[in-house]
Amino acid sequence: MLGLPLLSYVSLMSITPGPNNLMLAASGVNFGFRRSVPHLLGISIGHGVQVLLVSLLLGWVMAWLDDWRLLLTLAGCGYLLWLSWQVWLAGEPQAKQLVRPMSFVGAAAFQWVNPKAWVMVINTALLFLPLQAGLSHALLLALACALINLPCIALWAGLGEVLRRHLAQASARRWFNGIMALLMALTALYLLYDELQLAGVL
Repeated sequence: MLGLPLLSYVSLMSITPGPNNLMLAASGVNFGFRRSVPHLLGISIGHGVQVLLVSLLLGWVMAWLDDWRLLLTLAGCGYLLWLSWQVWLAGEPQAKQLVRPMSFVGAAAFQWVNPKAWVMVINTALLFLPLQAGLSHALLLALACALINLPCIALWAGLGEVLRRHLAQASARRWFNGIMALLMALTALYLLYDELQLAGVL
């Protein structure tokens, strides 16, 4: 179950751009790495919990997800658009009091409406969980995924921290936040469009 294939898959899925990593890069720029740590831990531990629960309840989750897929996508994309707006506001000097790093609980909860997280978790459970696996296998898989995920996503917050030093001017930070906000919004709209096409709405 554990080994190079799991390490490769989870690392690749964790380090590639997606809603979590875009938010972490923006958080690193706007708040620094240290203040982004609860966000980081929330993602990794939330991911591990999601892997554990999906592994234990895979058949039920697959049926449930199919029934609720469109609603989850709408919720996830709506939340991502709201987060895009928050990143956009982070570039406005007068908005600094309104914007703060994502909390541990907020980051962990976001995994349940993050479309990329669902794809990653379900594939992980299907590919790496032995048949008739019990609680101990599911716990081991969840722990491995959380531990592999954490350093991969930390790179994004660290990249944001490095960029922060180069974006000291308010105008440069506004540009960066605008680009990050646009990328997150486009990600949300693409995921929404793709899901609406699958559902036969478009």
